[in-house]
Amino acid sequence: MGAITGSILLLCLIFITPANTVPVINQDTYEVCGDTPLGAYAFTVQATSTEGQPLTYTFGASDYLKGDSRTGVVTTKLEIYLAGTTILFPVTVSDASGEITKTLRVLVRRANNYKPIFQGSYDVEIAENTPVGTSLFKVLAIDEDSGIPGVIRYSIDEVIPNDGFGLFTIADITGIVTLAGNLSFTSLSTFYRLKINATDGGGQCHFNYINYNSNVVYSFVSVKDVPDINPQFIGVPYIGSVMENTPVDSTVFKVNAIDPDIGVSDVIHYSIEDSTVEGLFRISRTDGVISVMSAIDREVVGDTISLTVKATESKLNIHGLHGSTTANVSINILDANDNRPEFYKCGGSGDERSCEKATSFTGEVTEHWLGSISINMTVKDPDRFSRTNLKLEGADKDVFTVAPDHITSESIVQLLVKQPQLLDFEVTQQMVVQVVATDEDQSSFHSTATVTITIKDSNDNSPKFPKDTYKLTVAEHSAVGTLVKTITAEDPDTMDKDKITYRLLPNSILQYFYVDRLTGSIYVQNGTLLDREVRSLYSATLQAMDTDGKTGTTQLEITVTDINDNRPVFNRDSYMVFVKEGEPIEVKIEATDADDPDTMNSQIVYGIEPSTYSDNFTINPNTGVLKSSGPLDLEALNPDLKGRIELNVTATDKGSPPLSAVVAVIVNVEDINDNSPQFEPPAYNFSVKEGDAFVGFVYAEDLDQTAEFNRISFSIMSGSFGTFIIRTDAEERGYRGTIRVDPDVELDYENTHKQFMLKIEATDLEQKTAVAMVEVNVLDVNDERPELKPMAPVQVKENTTISGAVGKFTGQDKDGNHSLVYKLESIKCRCKSNSSQHCSNWFILDPTGEVRLNPEYTVDYEECDQVEVEARVLDEYTEKGDNHSLTTGKMVIHIEDINDNSPQFIPSDSVFFVVSETASKGTSVAGVTATDRDTAEKNRQIDFKVTSVKFKDNNHTSDTRMLFEAITTQQKDVYVGIIQTTEGLDMSLKGKYLVTVTATDGGGLFSTTVLEIFTIDKTYQVKLGFTRSMEEVEQNRNSIVSSLIAATKATVEVVAIQPDTPEESRASISTIMVAYFVYPNGTALTSNEVEKMLSSPDHYPVLAGLGLIYIGKATVVEPKSEPVKYILLGIVGGFIILLAVLVTSLLCTRRNYQRKLKAAKAMNSASMVTSNNQKSGPVVPGTNKYTMEGANPVLNLNIDTNLVLDLDEGSSDVDKVSLNSLDYNDDMTIIGRDTKQNIMFQEEEEEEEEEYSGSPEYIEPLGEALAQRTPKKDKPYLGFNNPGFNSTTDL
Repeated sequence: MGAITGSILLLCLIFITPANTVPVINQDTYEVCGDTPLGAYAFTVQATSTEGQPLTYTFGASDYLKGDSRTGVVTTKLEIYLAGTTILFPVTVSDASGEITKTLRVLVRRANNYKPIFQGSYDVEIAENTPVGTSLFKVLAIDEDSGIPGVIRYSIDEVIPNDGFGLFTIADITGIVTLAGNLSFTSLSTFYRLKINATDGGGQCHFNYINYNSNVVYSFVSVKDVPDINPQFIGVPYIGSVMENTPVDSTVFKVNAIDPDIGVSDVIHYSIEDSTVEGLFRISRTDGVISVMSAIDREVVGDTISLTVKATESKLNIHGLHGSTTANVSINILDANDNRPEFYKCGGSGDERSCEKATSFTGEVTEHWLGSISINMTVKDPDRFSRTNLKLEGADKDVFTVAPDHITSESIVQLLVKQPQLLDFEVTQQMVVQVVATDEDQSSFHSTATVTITIKDSNDNSPKFPKDTYKLTVAEHSAVGTLVKTITAEDPDTMDKDKITYRLLPNSILQYFYVDRLTGSIYVQNGTLLDREVRSLYSATLQAMDTDGKTGTTQLEITVTDINDNRPVFNRDSYMVFVKEGEPIEVKIEATDADDPDTMNSQIVYGIEPSTYSDNFTINPNTGVLKSSGPLDLEALNPDLKGRIELNVTATDKGSPPLSAVVAVIVNVEDINDNSPQFEPPAYNFSVKEGDAFVGFVYAEDLDQTAEFNRISFSIMSGSFGTFIIRTDAEERGYRGTIRVDPDVELDYENTHKQFMLKIEATDLEQKTAVAMVEVNVLDVNDERPELKPMAPVQVKENTTISGAVGKFTGQDKDGNHSLVYKLESIKCRCKSNSSQHCSNWFILDPTGEVRLNPEYTVDYEECDQVEVEARVLDEYTEKGDNHSLTTGKMVIHIEDINDNSPQFIPSDSVFFVVSETASKGTSVAGVTATDRDTAEKNRQIDFKVTSVKFKDNNHTSDTRMLFEAITTQQKDVYVGIIQTTEGLDMSLKGKYLVTVTATDGGGLFSTTVLEIFTIDKTYQVKLGFTRSMEEVEQNRNSIVSSLIAATKATVEVVAIQPDTPEESRASISTIMVAYFVYPNGTALTSNEVEKMLSSPDHYPVLAGLGLIYIGKATVVEPKSEPVKYILLGIVGGFIILLAVLVTSLLCTRRNYQRKLKAAKAMNSASMVTSNNQKSGPVVPGTNKYTMEGANPVLNLNIDTNLVLDLDEGSSDVDKVSLNSLDYNDDMTIIGRDTKQNIMFQEEEEEEEEEYSGSPEYIEPLGEALAQRTPKKDKPYLGFNNPGFNSTTDL
């Protein structure tokens, strides 16, 4: 029995040994902070040994990470600055059973890794007059961190010198440095050093605090001096001197000015702006030297000359002007004795005193005068220190002396009378002397002046009249002030000339006459008292008196003469005469005069005073007979006079002065009918609107003055045709005829009579007549509606800017008098979409009917291709009825397309890449689509062309050959560019092609886009195995691809669908689909990653329903025959003999062994379903079957709950315990090389169950599981973990 037990244990060992498995790496993706410091802990590799054995870790090469081979702890080798990237870190985990290798994906979490880096230099030079608030420059720092850590704020930490800190500010967000205070090159610093700080927003990842990074940059701000200060003179005040008569160009003085703007140091130019005496000095423009310009005479220009000197900068200052300043220069003129003494006449006093040279002087002296004589003489010598001697010359020099006779510089000179007895007016009235002035130091300098002395007379004579007696006459009643006679006396004394006064004596005579005391004229004092009939002779004495009271007299005899002092007198107070017009008139007017008939004062002459009608009459001046000068016409008189003419007849005597009288003569002229009526004007022209009644007025007048002769009546003689009537009315002067339309008749313009010629007759009471022609024109009334003429469509090109009219509405009106204007009713557009909002504003309708483009809008064919303008026409002159057209007019404007739109690429989310299968020449690898909004066939045709190809690898971009070309096709309105290879591609390159595609329309407009075509290595090829036939897979291709995209979120490129070959044959696999899974950034999924994503419970049931059964990378190949195989077969033969001996023992243990196999099968079957499919209820021990109806969740088979599972047979206690030793719960993973497969199961168990328990009603996959024990090298297999079952069902 012991031998049997040993054999059993040996056989069990043989069957158990192949079940050992390699370690499992439970997690292949980890995270590490981007700010993890050197040597810090990153993560621990999560791996387990299925056998519980110690693990050893072997890590691949990495620049950033290293691992502990014993613990699997990973730490950092360098500080990590790769935030947002993935580090690939290979690791191999091994135990005694084997090893597994994986590339770990370490995601670097974002942290504040980078400092802000300033870009460039910020040294600037600014002018000192830069306005406060000016932006000086902008700093820029770049922080490669993203998010808040990448947000940078700027500040100024320091300014050197420190007093300049307040002069600058910086915007913390934009980095713009602004001037905050005024600069000065001269009074402040000429440069500033700014320490500018850039601090990021800080970040926190590895550490427990927020880490801020900052950086500084130094900016040197140089202040540029600008010309803002005027030049300055140095060494002021300026005082110089020069001797008079100094030669021209002699140097006198030098001024010096500097430019305070030391950073500019402009050249200074000098000039003389002002001088108290012009033209004496000049200044050198460049060095400021003042020199003599012309001859200097101190006596002319004075002792001091003041100059205003100007210094001017040669360049413009900040105000656009030449900066300048001025200074005063005083130049003293030194005297030289170079002038002779001169004589002057002076006037005024103080500051107003003025003198002028003179050589002749005058003076007056009364005869026999003793004393000084003023002659207004001043002697001057202009030299500063001079002495002058004076003396007299001439015939009369002994009569006078000169005082003073010696002077210095200047003095007033007088003459003194030395011999007064020689001053006799009766002997001589004038004396002349010469005054000689001689320079004492220079005798050749002398001058002479002539003085004329006038001798004045004294009063020693009395006035005397030429006659002793004068006989005078004056008319009686002479008016007061009447000159009688002027009598004057003579006085030889010169002082009495025109100064004699007169008076009349005695005083009694003064009531009749008076004398002008200055002229000696005698006048009438009272003319009333001078009456010849009372006193005819008067005697008086006329006295003359001079200024000294001396008098002289003469006698006057005045005789009063007679005058004409009586007027003529008419015999009657007035005269009245009646006469018919046309008859003569004659009447005698008589008057008398009371003056002496023997004198002219009594002789009378008749006359007529001028008046309006006085020329129609004459009067005999001697006899007084009044006659009419012609026939009298009453109509020629003013009607207001009513025929009454008033004349004033005068009677005048011939006295001196003549006297006259006036008498009124009234002539009444009686009317006769001697005038016919007269029209005024003689012809008339009237216009009357159709429908109106009033036509117009005619006027006529009969010039006869009385109503019985001038009354008029009007009548229409002809031309009326019964249409008009006339009515007569009296006017203030003459008569008015009112012409109207007969009330029974209405004028109609449409009638044949549009004009009437009326003959109007005016008749007075005695049938005297006059005729006038009246033209009556019938006017049309504007009562017709205007109408619009039809319009042909017009064409307008889009984008046109013509200023003229694009079309015009034309209206018509039957009325002759009209004014048509046009009103816009609506604008309708035919547009390609509802988005066009402005097409109704494209056109403007002018009141003239012209349609113009609205300059504020652009006509766009791509928005609307037709505009319909609807308008009405209105008549502004309409008088009756509606003034607008009954219907509207429409103008159809067709918009013509022009090539104004370039092709537009249609955005696409497609990911383009090339793989080994598509890298050959002529293979389509990408596509673009584009449209052109232009509609003209030529303008919208698009041609695609590849214009540039570049390859980018690890941020390095290089130009390549034209590896691609574009083939243009069209799908309706969309043009498609198929990008295909022009030659085979080098698939060893890792990166992406940047292919520039240009789309050009028929008009030459183009646009470009850049396609990214990634290169995908063949190692990313994924093979999917399906149980369906190739035809079914091809038919379900779209559904399969859609499900794969939904599961992986990647672009799926199927490169082949092919039947499973014998070399790749797997159980139940009929068709193989070869595909690539690529993300938009060019990242491709490996078969392991695809396997993990597709195993998700959310997606795998759908794919399983489509027949997916296998996901892998390598082709399944049957092991090839090897020589070792035959050696193994010999060993197996030996075991067969051993097995024959042990067969009996195996029969005893079959049931226990079978139960364990069933439990393993149930576990593997359960991994194919989710927990949601589990049925509640009692379980069948040792299986995943349930005692309730419909139980198997994997194969969906009905199980007989009463099925005999040999549980009633005897067994040991060991048989009844749970087979937990066969439980496992691994995640889906790829098993490494030289490992055993845990899936794919069927045939052997089926055979075994048939042998030992007969054929059941269903087939289970346990036999297949046992059939796969043979190791398959270098082939990855797929394993599944079903989370629906957390543990094996308890037995």
